Amino acid sequence: MIAKLPPALAQLSAWIDALNHKIGRTAAWLALAMVLVQFSVVVLRYVFGIGSILLQESILFMHGVLFMMAAADTLLQDEHVRVDIFYAQAAQKRKALVDMLGCLFLVLPFCILLFTVSLKYVSISWSVREGSRETSGIQGVYLLKSVILVFAVQVGLQAVSGVIKNATLAFAKPKESSK
Repeated sequence: MIAKLPPALAQLSAWIDALNHKIGRTAAWLALAMVLVQFSVVVLRYVFGIGSILLQESILFMHGVLFMMAAADTLLQDEHVRVDIFYAQAAQKRKALVDMLGCLFLVLPFCILLFTVSLKYVSISWSVREGSRETSGIQGVYLLKSVILVFAVQVGLQAVSGVIKNATLAFAKPKESSK
């Protein structure tokens, strides 16, 4: 699919895809960590009568990071939710055009808006080193909020890669049949 692209664009798209895939696969391990920590919380609570706000908040943090950091890989794998009443029966070029326009006019503007709106929100959180409302909770809420910016950049980059790849498909010249 990327073979007809100029080499620089093909390399950029491949680099974005590889980066987001690696981040997504790494973030997926948080699902296992969440299960193990949740199991520990339950055992500590109901077997030993020990509660841990720190462990409970860590599950919340892992959940947020998992979904935010794996979103770009989900977009790359084309596994996001789609209402495909018309899309499913469309030709490959039509699908590529829809995907390209979706990335260009929906995903990219959303990511830019999210990044610009969240920048002040995250910077205020960093300036006060925002922590948990609970004294025994995680005192790094500002780090979790920073993931919003990472999410916006990752998904925005993946949208750029999607525009590159889908434009190539959507505007490719039809192959001449040899008779």
